[in-house]
Amino acid sequence: MAKGLFDCTGKVTMVTGGNGGLGLGFATGCAKMGSDIAIWARNAEKSAAAKEKLLAAGAGRVEVYSVDVASEEQVVEGYKQLKADFGRVDCVFANSGRAPGRNSVLELDSAEWHDLLSVSLHGAFYTLREGARMMVERAVAGDPGGSLVQCGSLSMFQGLKGMGNYAAAKAGMAAVIRGMAVELGPHLIRCNTLAVGFTITEMIRANGEEAVAFMEDFFGSRTPIPRAGQIEDIEGMAAYLCSDASRYHTGDTITVDGGSVINPIYGM
Repeated sequence: MAKGLFDCTGKVTMVTGGNGGLGLGFATGCAKMGSDIAIWARNAEKSAAAKEKLLAAGAGRVEVYSVDVASEEQVVEGYKQLKADFGRVDCVFANSGRAPGRNSVLELDSAEWHDLLSVSLHGAFYTLREGARMMVERAVAGDPGGSLVQCGSLSMFQGLKGMGNYAAAKAGMAAVIRGMAVELGPHLIRCNTLAVGFTITEMIRANGEEAVAFMEDFFGSRTPIPRAGQIEDIEGMAAYLCSDASRYHTGDTITVDGGSVINPIYGM
């Protein structure tokens, strides 16, 4: 039964880091529109809980896999298993990443620089490249189309101290996405970056109600839509990018941030 303009029935969506946070939000949006879901993550307990949530949300099928995206070999093998289980992939969200671990560029040593890039830059590239290969193979066989999405960040636009490697990974992948959009367009494969503003996740809620209230007040006072983001705010965009409604939308960086990035700090 059709679910409207953002119908994802019959599609297979893979989300890295899809067992929590933004990743689970992306997966939930697609699940609500009927997509089958594959989760790549490394915490088995969280993945099992996410699977139940996604099935309850409306996913046709959910499978979970333990894949470290920093390993090119594991990414390649992960797609082989995905193809064996589902036969195809229609939408990929390269979401896995980690927070920056330094407060100043002066403290950003080589180990920290490379450790973050191994997941957020190299891992995202491996994930999207191998997803593209599966989609192109399907297109050549007569079934074109697909959607590749990089999870970006407002650090792509704003200068934030101590986050050089994080910003470099997100901005670098946005450039890669634009190149992929041009190259893969003839196969009807679209490629976009989804840059999400500050969002209240379970990691923040784990710090207690006082911490959540502080964050909500802090970002609410600085955002044109005066509140912090919620996971539910990204579900619709995820479903849109998965669905055929976005079939002519490619090479873009889409912000879901309540207007944060366009709000002047010296406004009247």
